[in-house]
Amino acid sequence: MKLLLTSGGVTNPSIRDALVELLGAPIAEAAALCIPTAQWGHRMCGPESARRFIAGQAPGELTGLGWRSVGLLELTALPSIGRERWVPWVEGADVLLVDGGDATYLCHWMRESGLAELLPSLTEKVWVGISAGSMVMTPRIGADFVSWPAAPDDRTLGVVDFSIFPHLDVFPDNTMADAERWAAALDTPAYVMDDQSAVTVVDGQVEVVSEGRWALLNGLGS
Repeated sequence: MKLLLTSGGVTNPSIRDALVELLGAPIAEAAALCIPTAQWGHRMCGPESARRFIAGQAPGELTGLGWRSVGLLELTALPSIGRERWVPWVEGADVLLVDGGDATYLCHWMRESGLAELLPSLTEKVWVGISAGSMVMTPRIGADFVSWPAAPDDRTLGVVDFSIFPHLDVFPDNTMADAERWAAALDTPAYVMDDQSAVTVVDGQVEVVSEGRWALLNGLGS
């Protein structure tokens, strides 16, 4: 897949331009599926925040960007309806819009539903993540970001080889000092991003898109 891993969503023209480049077409010509599943695993999320995401009313929203169509894909429902029903929905979409919440919960349901197994075949699709929707693609999220009580550890899918610390300076405990302490416990490169920043990954090539503040820890910084 082509990945647009954001901290806070499509929050500025640079990130929007990167999205259009990944799509290879205007947003108005693309069909999207939105995935709110990560919200159910986080103690700060719930029905109201999920509704705002689906309705395109959340900060940094994704679903209200002007897509040709937007559908809802709830991963917890997929194991009960069969792959023959939902796989065509995913294959028929141009982009998956994946909300934040708890990345370990999202990872669990991506595996349980079969979506994680399907990802390697979706070479031309675009994955746009917000927060946990981005972090799920990394090898580890760090203990600080595990909110789901049933999570066995902080490991996630490992589609990319770096970790992500989102929402830099948005919350009192998301300072650069907090990020440096978090990164010290990991064995991977780690991108620290504010909500005006994102990372794209295409064919293994990683690029930072930012109108804000970011850093690469456990590696060469910027």
